[in-house]
Amino acid sequence: MLEIQEKFDTVGYEELANKAGSAELHITEALDRGEVIGFIAYSYGTDRTVVYDYDDCGDMMLCDGLVRSVMLKSVLKGINHMLFELPDNSKFETLKKLRFVVGDSRQCADLDSFMNGCEHCKNKKD
Repeated sequence: MLEIQEKFDTVGYEELANKAGSAELHITEALDRGEVIGFIAYSYGTDRTVVYDYDDCGDMMLCDGLVRSVMLKSVLKGINHMLFELPDNSKFETLKKLRFVVGDSRQCADLDSFMNGCEHCKNKKD
């Protein structure tokens, strides 16, 4: 069974913690039967959440779940902007397919509207 859980230390993610610098790094892991199958590393600022990296093992739906979990937490904290500072530019292709970013942008602005956009999809008829 898939679980997405916040990890409360940075053990195993020291390189990302260094990249975050003075920002407090948060890690959310995707677990399947207790085994880590993916993660997303991020920090909260006063006006934006910065995503430093993610690993979805090539599973676009896992990427979607990881990013949306951080978006939701950000919105609950009153943060409405997300910046992706990923070390691997190829990861932006998945983010583009999921419409988290558009074109060459590395940002997702107006997270609240993005999250509420899902409500409109539920009401669409085929």
